[in-house]
Amino acid sequence: MEYVIREAKREDMPAVLELIKELAAYEEAADQVEIRVSDLEHEGFEESNFKCFVAEVKGKIEGMALVYFRFSTWKGRTVHLEDLIVRKKMRGTGLGGALYKRVVKYGHDNNVKRVEWVVSEGNKNAQEFYENTGADIKKNWYTVHMDETGIQKNID
Repeated sequence: MEYVIREAKREDMPAVLELIKELAAYEEAADQVEIRVSDLEHEGFEESNFKCFVAEVKGKIEGMALVYFRFSTWKGRTVHLEDLIVRKKMRGTGLGGALYKRVVKYGHDNNVKRVEWVVSEGNKNAQEFYENTGADIKKNWYTVHMDETGIQKNID
């Protein structure tokens, strides 16, 4: 299969949002996606809050990876992979692996000390893939989120 991995452009954001919604539906959380195309355009291309890579097959975007820089008090600058999404019909074709390698290369090219991401407990295939590439899954760490209600509660 021939594909192209490239940096996303502003005009790719509708397809990126479509992939985000596809992942949310797969996770049975479609109603939780609040972001809009205009948010992606503003945050990614006006504010430069993230970098996005897309995977194209025959001119159609079939996958994406969205990353941004973080800072670790232990390691220094790191890259966080927020999401790597490949359309269901394209899984198992190598597209996800190609996006993953592009993210790692982006981290390397930017001299970061670590590339980090979260993988769901139930996604055994992804866990095995990541471990086979040398990634270390931190099983004794928990991801913590505070939603808008919690934020409001803590500022009152």
